Amino acid sequence: MLLRPGPALNPIIIGALARSKRLHGVRIIAFAFLSGHLHLMIEVDDALQLSRFMCHFLSKLAREVGRLTDWREKIFGRRYQAIVISTEKAAQIERLRYILANGTKEGLVERPQDWPGVHAVRALLGEEILEGVWNDRTQEYAARRLRRQKADPSRYESPEVLTLDPLPCWKHLSEEARRSRIASMVAAIQAEAAARRERTGIAPLGPEAILRQDPFSQPVRLKKSPAPRFHAASRKMRRYLYRLYSKFVEQFRDAAEKLRAGDRSARFPPGSFPPGLPFVGG
Repeated sequence: MLLRPGPALNPIIIGALARSKRLHGVRIIAFAFLSGHLHLMIEVDDALQLSRFMCHFLSKLAREVGRLTDWREKIFGRRYQAIVISTEKAAQIERLRYILANGTKEGLVERPQDWPGVHAVRALLGEEILEGVWNDRTQEYAARRLRRQKADPSRYESPEVLTLDPLPCWKHLSEEARRSRIASMVAAIQAEAAARRERTGIAPLGPEAILRQDPFSQPVRLKKSPAPRFHAASRKMRRYLYRLYSKFVEQFRDAAEKLRAGDRSARFPPGSFPPGLPFVGG
């Protein structure tokens, strides 16, 4: 539970997201940070932009979480998993709804807005400005070395404000219309959670209990089912994406065999990271 919400970690997460977004130009649509994992819904131009953004953000987050918890080992057990969302309107809306339901669908809080950690729902409803901080540890370290004494960390903090981007299929809508749709979505999530509580008789854990969690504890149950390679709304689109991916893998393996045989002119497919060679754009 190393990502357990709290007044120290929450602004650090927002600040790191805002700084990484500005540096790498991604479009952040939604997110949810629970105690043991996180979800990001972002729009990127290519795999290289995604890779650079995630490297910058997750490395900063890992270092700051390690500082706060005094955790000496790895923060993330494996690399991030990027799942493509199709251009279908239904697929995009379903993924947004899934992210907004985090914290509520697990029975932790009654409403998405009640999650005490970093969650996009309040900003999407117009109830919150996402204000965070960026800690310049390089300057802090240099000052500590120069003065040979502990530096005041607050002197090396700078404010960051994170702005969210609209869902691609909603870009033509006004901000008011988007908020109205988000409000309807959140109301449906809350109603489903209430019906589930009535059916099971299990009360939500509540924000106060979440904030009291031991960051070194582990979830009672871990989700073991494999994640899909794509999120699509129809079987036709899913099959189409799998055909594209199969073709991509075939072209990559063919080029890798040629490169291994000494052919430096082997052509890798666009969007790939050839071994020992630059990213292939396009």
